Amino acid sequence: MKSKVVSSSADQRTIIVVLETGEEAFATLTRCANAAGISGASLTAIGAFEKAVIGWFDIATKSYRKIRVDEQCEVLSALGDIATGDDGKASLHIHVVLGLSDGSTRGGHLLEGKVRPTLEVVLEEASIGLRRRKRPELGIALIDLADEA
Repeated sequence: MKSKVVSSSADQRTIIVVLETGEEAFATLTRCANAAGISGASLTAIGAFEKAVIGWFDIATKSYRKIRVDEQCEVLSALGDIATGDDGKASLHIHVVLGLSDGSTRGGHLLEGKVRPTLEVVLEEASIGLRRRKRPELGIALIDLADEA
């Protein structure tokens, strides 16, 4: 992974992150956000995965139904955010649309993605930190604007 701050002001940074073949996207981006001290940001990305696991959130069971994509796929769109989680570390929430070789797509929450050949990510840091709190009644953590980081 390589990263570079391409724009910076008193209250915002734009960081480009380029992941390389073999890196696991979700874990690498989480490490990057923690290392950069990002407590609030939006995220966009394009690239490709050798394989991926995405999730569909089942509200009835309060868990993700895993959808495995065991083939080379294009990351047609990745949109998400970064906030500070209950553990004080970066908490990522990323949705992806993956394009398959036959032109069909799969979409959901990014749980895992093995990069091949690259993933190009733009992080737009927020001027304030964001806080993500676990919501037991839903089984997931959501951004809580009442308690910004």
